[in-house]
Amino acid sequence: MDALIFSHLIIPFLISMFLAITMGGSGTGPSFSAAYGSNVLKKNAIPGLFGLMVFLGAIIAGKATARTVGEGLINPDLMNYAQVSIILFSVAISLLIANLFGVPQSTSQSTVLAVVAPGLYFNEFSSHKLFFEVIPTWFILPIVSFILCFLIGKYIYKPIRRRGYTISARLNEHYMLKGAIIGMSMYVAFSIGANNVANASGPLTTMTLNELGIHNSSGRILTLIMIMATMVVAPSFGIGSSIFGDKILRNTGKELFLFGKVEAVIIAFISASLLLGASLFKGIPTSLVQLNVGAILGIGVAKLGTKNIFKKTEVRKFFIVWLIAPMIAFFLSWYLTYLADTYGYL
Repeated sequence: MDALIFSHLIIPFLISMFLAITMGGSGTGPSFSAAYGSNVLKKNAIPGLFGLMVFLGAIIAGKATARTVGEGLINPDLMNYAQVSIILFSVAISLLIANLFGVPQSTSQSTVLAVVAPGLYFNEFSSHKLFFEVIPTWFILPIVSFILCFLIGKYIYKPIRRRGYTISARLNEHYMLKGAIIGMSMYVAFSIGANNVANASGPLTTMTLNELGIHNSSGRILTLIMIMATMVVAPSFGIGSSIFGDKILRNTGKELFLFGKVEAVIIAFISASLLLGASLFKGIPTSLVQLNVGAILGIGVAKLGTKNIFKKTEVRKFFIVWLIAPMIAFFLSWYLTYLADTYGYL
């Protein structure tokens, strides 16, 4: 019996590590593009620092989001080893495609759609959670990110810039600003851990409880299993950063540093704070990438104007991949669920 349970668990855990590797590649750009683009951190130091902060974020602040992904969107009884393997594999493939194109992708949106697909197939998903909490958050938070950065850019940053402070070599080379950039990069990685690690650890936790026959588990048992899943998943983010991060860092670093170091700190703080807030207060899996882009556009419009910012950034080319990758995750998850159900694996 123990050998059977082990064999059921090992494959989903291996797939989750593969998924975490792809997520690590995708998350490196929003986290450390500022530090990389300004030459504050060496490229070789980024994967280890990124992986450490992701791990801390997941352990300290990731529980609510893990529960949402693991049991809040569909009937948790569906989360057996075969179904979880399908979900995680579908998300991993969609993110791998985005990584190969060098485009940072919304891990959370791909995961949510991959989880919802079997819920739709079996007609056992939480429509209220999806349509009244998760999806509205996806639209509202990037707009909030845009508005906050636009207001900061227009009423705080722009007057300071007119006086020449932001282009001052003395300010830009000051150790406190460099320290702030590194601190914000670590803060973003922490927020990714609080939100995005749940995309893999949430389904793993629910699956493990189901396979062990534990229902209505106490908080202690649930926490222990969640920590175990997180300890498997989170370190793989650092591995993914070292494999895929270079290309994405070059893409997002060049794009971001149409802006200076001060703007980079503002962008990182706003986007990471909104992501962490979504994790702590609602447990909503959401997209750091899109919060980051909303912040970039907000401060960019305040600084350069609407037409100029869209001409000078490559944000528009990302939109296609952002639309396609979650759809790939959804349809692949649905189709593999259909095949598994047809041949008696579910």
